[in-house]
Amino acid sequence: MTQPSASSKYLAEFIGTFLLIFTVECNVLVGSPLFAGLSIGTVLFVVIQALGGISGGNFNPAVSVALGCVKSLNGPGMDWKEVGIYCAAQIAAGVAAAVTAAIMLGKSASVEVSKGYTLLSACLCEFFYTFMLCFVVLNVAAAKKNKDEKGQYFALAIGFCVVAGAYGAGVISGGAFNPAVAIALDITSVRGGFGYCLIYGVFELLGAAVAAFLFSKVRPTDFGIQLSAGRITEQLLSEFLGVFILVLTVSCNILGGSEAAAFSIACSLCAMIYALGDISGGHFNPAVSCAVFFSGRDNTFTAKKAALYGVVQVLSGTTAAIIAVGMFGREFGRFGPKGSYHLTQALLGELIFTFLLAYVVLCVAVSSVTKSSQFFGLAIGFCVVVGGFAMGNVSGGALNPAVSVGLALSGSGFVSSVAYALVELLAGLLAATTFKVTHQAELETQEAKAITEAP
Repeated sequence: MTQPSASSKYLAEFIGTFLLIFTVECNVLVGSPLFAGLSIGTVLFVVIQALGGISGGNFNPAVSVALGCVKSLNGPGMDWKEVGIYCAAQIAAGVAAAVTAAIMLGKSASVEVSKGYTLLSACLCEFFYTFMLCFVVLNVAAAKKNKDEKGQYFALAIGFCVVAGAYGAGVISGGAFNPAVAIALDITSVRGGFGYCLIYGVFELLGAAVAAFLFSKVRPTDFGIQLSAGRITEQLLSEFLGVFILVLTVSCNILGGSEAAAFSIACSLCAMIYALGDISGGHFNPAVSCAVFFSGRDNTFTAKKAALYGVVQVLSGTTAAIIAVGMFGREFGRFGPKGSYHLTQALLGELIFTFLLAYVVLCVAVSSVTKSSQFFGLAIGFCVVVGGFAMGNVSGGALNPAVSVGLALSGSGFVSSVAYALVELLAGLLAATTFKVTHQAELETQEAKAITEAP
């Protein structure tokens, strides 16, 4: 296949970045506060889908720098000369888009920290979600395995990163996660002051560098390094990172009072499953690990490994929740049932919707009959949309012991969180039991094959 010319790639980066930042400007200035994050995440999805095959669909200097860092680590990245040209095209496109929007609307948006928050909190928001964005890009679009398999979900996973961060961290920093966005907005609002883009940019590029480093640790074979024994180091690190981003997004949405919390959280889960599912299974939830273990489908997923997964998941969730509390400068309310609802009602809701989540994981990611090769992450992630909106006003819609325990340990309501966690683990066990019945023929076929192949 003929490779795109250099001019084609640079023009693609200019067009994609222009459309992205023009959409950002319009949403900030005249768009709907509720749907702004969805609009911006969606435009990123569609331009990556349209132009990713030409330029790689970076549309963000932080992404290009992450690819440059990966190349420096002997991985599948970009040469620094190419990175420099990409960044120049992206920044030029961003400024052009911001100027166009300002002329069209007669006003301009600015880069600033929201009232009531510190600059450090805003910079941490930019760091963590730029890290998430770059890390997902590297895993779904640059990793050798995913490039070879030509997965069709890469653009969706990347766009979902913006949705996840916009509704959670955006309330503090504005949610740039892109130096070209920060620079463009700062330049067009220069009369009100200039400089935030430089500070944001440092933390965004730092997030890109950390993403490249951790990418090399979860996929060492892409860098010519052998896997650890049983891949356990890579798997546990993957689970830690996936749960961290998930619970950080949960925490930011709760503390920021987001009206689209369930959607934002679902997008974070979906993106991280697409990024890391082939490494650790993308459980990111002790209830899911419980379901996978008791389903008996994976002989390598032993009780010891399931226990290690659970410990790492809870540790990661607690760490993320504590960091979110620090960024927002306030604690969670008491963990447990919401409003006038009592614990029994909340636990029943958690049982049913955690069952849905764990059962869907088994069906679309474990089963060889009903497994989805492309939509598995979307199906699993959107179980959170279902449960979050359905039960959020009753139980909070945790659906995950790492979420329940993490939020309680960084706030209050630990007794309720233990009850939640036990019910959620029970839901995982029920999902595994049900799976064995609905997929009985598949299991019997596997058992017969194992007997036939036995010496």
